[in-house]
Amino acid sequence: MADPRGFLKVRERQTQPRRPVPVRIMDWKEVYEAQEQGVLKSQAGRCMDCGIPFCHQGCPLGNLIPEWNDLTFRGKGREAIERLHATNNFPEFTGRLCPAPCESSCVLGINQPPVTIKQVEVSIADQAFENGFVEPHPPERLTGRTIAVVGSGPAGLAVAQQLTRAGHTVAVYERDDRIGGLLRYGIPDFKMEKVHLERRLDQMRAEGTRFRAGVEVGRDISWGQLKRRYDAVVVATGATVPRDLAIPGRELDGVHFAMDYLVQANRVVAGDSVEDQISAEGKHVVILGGGDTGADCLGTAHRHRAASVTTLAIGQQPSSERRPDQPWPTFPTLFDIASAHEEGGERRYLASTVELVGDNGTLRAIKVAETEFVDGRRVPKAGTEREIPADLVLLSLGFTGAEPAGITEQVEAEFDDRGNVARDGYYMTNTPGVFAAGDAGRGQSLIVWAIAEGRACAAAVDQWLMGSTKLPAPVAPSDRSIAVLQS
Repeated sequence: MADPRGFLKVRERQTQPRRPVPVRIMDWKEVYEAQEQGVLKSQAGRCMDCGIPFCHQGCPLGNLIPEWNDLTFRGKGREAIERLHATNNFPEFTGRLCPAPCESSCVLGINQPPVTIKQVEVSIADQAFENGFVEPHPPERLTGRTIAVVGSGPAGLAVAQQLTRAGHTVAVYERDDRIGGLLRYGIPDFKMEKVHLERRLDQMRAEGTRFRAGVEVGRDISWGQLKRRYDAVVVATGATVPRDLAIPGRELDGVHFAMDYLVQANRVVAGDSVEDQISAEGKHVVILGGGDTGADCLGTAHRHRAASVTTLAIGQQPSSERRPDQPWPTFPTLFDIASAHEEGGERRYLASTVELVGDNGTLRAIKVAETEFVDGRRVPKAGTEREIPADLVLLSLGFTGAEPAGITEQVEAEFDDRGNVARDGYYMTNTPGVFAAGDAGRGQSLIVWAIAEGRACAAAVDQWLMGSTKLPAPVAPSDRSIAVLQS
């Protein structure tokens, strides 16, 4: 333990500073600035090195948090990144994008603000890249086995890196023109600039992972062809089917899924030309859904110079304190103020969307009503309807599962009743040699779960191919997916 009295000396939780709002909405650069090194060390020194570190329980990856907090406090950056990489392939991603369930489980958080675990994590990763501590780790020998990984999001990349390092020849297939999946086109640059993705991909290429961008499996090449060409296939396509809203006016011009909006915006930031781009410039924007994707739309609309932005959520506003039914060390549902919310816009809760109103096929307003609860259901309250001006409505209502993309027809892999690829306790589908990892098999979830599943799936593939494995398997597939295959 670096400082046995650290949590008593430094009681204040001090997070990374954010750039001023008037400055940051003028560009697409990251909102956060680097933390001053002295502050970072003192914050890491607040870690209590608990006898039972519950932060491990909160992290699906099992990150060795007290250990790299201690090393950060001592200024041992190379050792810190080695300890971090022992459990997490991509700490520069999770340190920016994960909601940090580990902090909700921090023992110090029982009666003080928890340790800034996420901030320490991303600082370790960034400083390691800057100081040349992140190096390729190619395998000592090749096994002669080949694996195709379909999808290049966090789960697919984790699978690929682990299996490449185990000595297998791995090819990652991605239907988009660039590698990265939602890390590339779903996450705005103000949350994660793509330089962090590029330098990790450079490491993977140097290790031997092969990337095949612009290839849509199921259309450009069939799943059956992949299965015949490779010894194993991993489905890591994510849960990309958006949840729709079946109400009058859904067909109007000006109503779009959130991801369609974000992908186009990210392409433009990357320097691409997008014909008929969905833009919020000068428009009254309404976002349906109050989650992270909705916040990404909010920040993007600000940078598009929207006339106004309103976020509507059908449920109640979460509490700012833990509810009795979500005690420590569980991950609570709390009222969150993301960086995008600081930049402007209005948030409304208990708002049920009744109708999308238009003129001559073009959206002009959204009709909402107060939400009331009837027999446990959330329904619009009669007599409370009102219209909100809207030129652009973005549907950010979550996702319903993976895209079939010919999987069932071409390799007979089954889906469960939630629209996810069904798999057994070893991540394998009902088709031998075809595995599924991340959101494709789990359903919409956190980036930390995607990486954890990717690592565990890699261990399962290695075990199946070689008869044994030394790769770590931090998590098991969901019981529900297993039940589908057992029924």
